[in-house]
Amino acid sequence: MGTYVIRRLAWLPVILLIISFITFVMGRFGPGDPIEIRAGQYNNEESIERIREQRGLNDNIFVQYGRYLKNVTRGDFGDSIALPGRTVGELLKKKMWVSAQLNIAALFLSVSIGIPLGLFAALRQGTFWDTSTVAFTLLGQSIPVFLTAPLLLLVFASWLDILPTHDWGGLFSTHTILPAIVMGVPGIAIITRLTRASTLEVISQDYIRTARSKGLSETTVQRRHVLRNAMIPVITMLGFSLAGIAFTSFIVERYFGIPGIGDLFISSIFARDYPIINAIVIIGTTMFVLANLIVDLIYPWLDPRIRLGGAHAE
Repeated sequence: MGTYVIRRLAWLPVILLIISFITFVMGRFGPGDPIEIRAGQYNNEESIERIREQRGLNDNIFVQYGRYLKNVTRGDFGDSIALPGRTVGELLKKKMWVSAQLNIAALFLSVSIGIPLGLFAALRQGTFWDTSTVAFTLLGQSIPVFLTAPLLLLVFASWLDILPTHDWGGLFSTHTILPAIVMGVPGIAIITRLTRASTLEVISQDYIRTARSKGLSETTVQRRHVLRNAMIPVITMLGFSLAGIAFTSFIVERYFGIPGIGDLFISSIFARDYPIINAIVIIGTTMFVLANLIVDLIYPWLDPRIRLGGAHAE
């Protein structure tokens, strides 16, 4: 296992180099000049050129990238262009924690409802409850965020006046409830359908019939054999959800006025604040690669037939 982990981690710097270089080049040659946008209507050629010189933007692109890469390896993502005097690390640290809390709440809602609901539907295949569950998940997955959010605001904030509409008060505040529901409902639908499909596949296997023929109780069969093996596809999805836990709430944060990383990322795109954009891409890529590795390491624990590196037990 140690060799497998080292081999996988060895690819991380290569992937980061490729992704960071593409993002860096797009930032330098993409549409819109961040210096001119920052200066606004009061810009003049002399002041813009002076800022360019101060930031080293007149150097060769490879010189700029080499300097940027050197700073990043020390944990320095540079200074924000749109927010003078603020470092990228300072901005990301606070806002990533806000987004992480919101995503944790949404993910908890999705998992705590989705997995039991999927198991419930699979174990009652072909009944009214199974059909109703599938219909519910299809409805929940098909409703877009920009329809769910205003509907919940209208009911719980306007008509009933029991929940706040905007701002952020922390994970355990009432400000978290509506955005967490908006983000969690599609997740409930996806996890429910995934759990149901995986469970139906598992319960048709020979080893499940063997376990029942040995006289094991239905609860033991479902807990030790069905649930454990049915969780493999779900764990895959949850792994990538955790990887993007601080980056996947862009629309919801803008809609509810939550000062998280999603709101910062969208603002940075409009302001052409490329140091922030580059940092978010690099951190996000790192988290997805590590999440993929962690998920692969969990597979053999869930199913001993799975072997790391692609080999399978005979």
